[in-house]
Amino acid sequence: MNCVQIAVIVEGHGECEALPIIVRRIALEIDGEFVPRVLAPQRVHAGRFVKAGELERSVELSARKLGGVGGILIVLDCDLLGCCPAQAAPNLRRRARAARPDVAISVVLAKPEFEAWFLAAAESLRGRRGLPADLEAPEDPEGLTSPKGWLSAHFPLGYSETADQPALAAVFDMRAARRAPSFDKCYREIEGLLKSLRMTTKADSPGGSPETKQEGPN
Repeated sequence: MNCVQIAVIVEGHGECEALPIIVRRIALEIDGEFVPRVLAPQRVHAGRFVKAGELERSVELSARKLGGVGGILIVLDCDLLGCCPAQAAPNLRRRARAARPDVAISVVLAKPEFEAWFLAAAESLRGRRGLPADLEAPEDPEGLTSPKGWLSAHFPLGYSETADQPALAAVFDMRAARRAPSFDKCYREIEGLLKSLRMTTKADSPGGSPETKQEGPN
């Protein structure tokens, strides 16, 4: 049992429920004894982050909610930012960490959007929530213009971000999804964030090293 927390910043309503599920699943895979509490996500439109001070304001708000114990995870759809994740993520990460250098912070951009991660593991979703029993993953999930549209075309009554996204997040095969580079990056960022928080927790415990410093993953 631990009191470490992760504050999450997302853009969509569906991610507010889906991303905490994914964080907890990854934490359980890595170390079932260390599963931080995920705070209620802060929802911010991705377009605001291109404005000076907006990202920094959101990071500051999340850091205050943590009360000094925990880290921040930012996950956005890169299609909303109109950019390449490899170019935009490092810049957003630098800005976020400059705003609160005392807090471990990770930034992930889904390409082109969160749902592409489900498409990469489509076979594991066969029969779920009315999806076809013979569902096949597209060859290049991240190359599609609208993964949401692809999902909606395969749901009998269309895809609901708020209802279906959390449900799919709980069951999709994360190993298969890692063939999508942006989800592989997400998994590694969360893994690094958890490692950083675990090291900080050990340093703060009796007998821990006082020299251990809380830093985000590279």
